[in-house]
Amino acid sequence: MRVLIIMEDPTQDYLILAPVITAMLRHIGRSATIQVCRDPHFQGVNTILKKESLERILARYQGMVDLFLLCVDRDSNAGRRAQLDEREQHCGAVLAGQRRTLIAEHAWQELEVWALASCTDLPNNWNWRAIRSERDPKEAYFAPYVQMHGLADTLGAGRHMLGKQAGQRYDRLRQLCPEDIVVLEDRVRAWLLTR
Repeated sequence: MRVLIIMEDPTQDYLILAPVITAMLRHIGRSATIQVCRDPHFQGVNTILKKESLERILARYQGMVDLFLLCVDRDSNAGRRAQLDEREQHCGAVLAGQRRTLIAEHAWQELEVWALASCTDLPNNWNWRAIRSERDPKEAYFAPYVQMHGLADTLGAGRHMLGKQAGQRYDRLRQLCPEDIVVLEDRVRAWLLTR
């Protein structure tokens, strides 16, 4: 199976998403060739969620991808799920009659929370529920954690190392982030059963 990950920040988000998606597929018993969408290059959630942007991606990877995974931050936007559902329907119409699909999910509240879920040494005064509900967890928790552990000058300012760790500790990620990662996993599994 060939998977293309589409994200709002292709310069850094892939460092978390690629190992997590690889682990997710392994968990559901599938191996895949995973590619990160860098051509065409779009940046920002508003840009990547434009119908025209997604159409360009679908056209660019015609015949080269089985599963398009669109992963963006929720950013406390209560309407994000409806927006993603609408984009899935639109892309479904574009891909009608093909054995390919686009599945979209939003990380609560940002992808960096998935990386934090793999960390077993979070400060004692940090509450997981507070981390999950924080509007800006990247600034409030991820960046301070990275600083505490001397990862600021590493690839992706800690994202590479912590993303790799999230893939290795995927069961922990599933346990702490069921509202997004388990939902995505279930949706991918359901799609695979229809192929």
